[in-house]
Amino acid sequence: MVDLKGQYEGIKDQVNTSFQEVIENAAFINGPEVQQFQKDLEDYLQVKNVIPCANGTDALQIAMMGLGLKPGDEVITADFTFAATVEVIALLQLTPVLVDVEPDTFNIDPEAIKKAITPKTKAIVPVHLFGQVANMDAIMEIAEEHNLYVIEDNAQAIGGNYHAKSGKTYKTGAIGHIGATSFFPSKNLGCYGDGGAIFTNDDKLAHTIRGIVNHGMYERYHHDVVGVNSRLDSLQAAVLRAKLPKLDLYNEARKKAANLYNDAFKDEAHIETPYRIGDCDTHVYHQYTLKIKNGKRDALAKHLQEKGIPFGIYYPIPLHQQKAYVDSRYNEADFPVTNQLVQEVLSLPMHTELDNEQIDYITGTIKEFLNS
Repeated sequence: MVDLKGQYEGIKDQVNTSFQEVIENAAFINGPEVQQFQKDLEDYLQVKNVIPCANGTDALQIAMMGLGLKPGDEVITADFTFAATVEVIALLQLTPVLVDVEPDTFNIDPEAIKKAITPKTKAIVPVHLFGQVANMDAIMEIAEEHNLYVIEDNAQAIGGNYHAKSGKTYKTGAIGHIGATSFFPSKNLGCYGDGGAIFTNDDKLAHTIRGIVNHGMYERYHHDVVGVNSRLDSLQAAVLRAKLPKLDLYNEARKKAANLYNDAFKDEAHIETPYRIGDCDTHVYHQYTLKIKNGKRDALAKHLQEKGIPFGIYYPIPLHQQKAYVDSRYNEADFPVTNQLVQEVLSLPMHTELDNEQIDYITGTIKEFLNS
């Protein structure tokens, strides 16, 4: 699904040199590489504060801790996403409120958000799923009307652009009150282990979060807030510093591959290709996810497995049906889109090193099967 070895070849010299410098300097935690990466990412995102941390799940948890959310507060998020988004809500003894998604973008449905708001609602967590930016104008309007926080889960869409109704263009993750991302190796901007970051334009909130990620300390052995141990190490920051200047090129390579897939599938009755809002820069294709119609998804998946073609089914079970998050408040009738998507979605290989020959083989295999 991802060719990290091929991508490494293009940055090998810089990464190896930086690794050696980190080892020789022995500044493994919060060293110069981390500090410089933080500044580089602030410049790229055009956001005032980036706080690196240990992974993307921590980033979401720390964001909620920084906002001072209390046990019992309700947090609305999408039913169709990876469990990390909802597990941190539960870990903090907040109340997750799952809602349906849009059938085209797969992102949280603003109308479903409106219906789910109660006096206990304190925050909304939109996920820019598979690299497609969510409808942030509508979400921010809802949040302003009801005095809610917006925490962007940007783990799958870093580098994407959102063209607001105001005419301004934002980087995903820098639109809401706070953003969180993952640098897991397979992400569009990935390191060679675990890593994450939190973004905000609120200086006071940033100050709180900087304490939280470091055991609640601003001064050594002075614990001013309840914190955790969640820091990006210098070796991972060195990888990210090498990759960040290439992120736009990496995303362009993904878009090129997506367009080749789209062209190959444009006349296929059994396939619906990924929806894209407006210009191509609103989708950075962390995943290239098809909808396979007419009940053919599982048979196609089996065929791809037999042919040795990687694929993913993201996600096979809605969060509201997961044992950990089952709740009597949920009604199956409230999740028609999600319940349909889990039966149809199938993701194909998507990375910066895909070439025409690989795409021709993948698409040819799929078309031959669906039309046989």
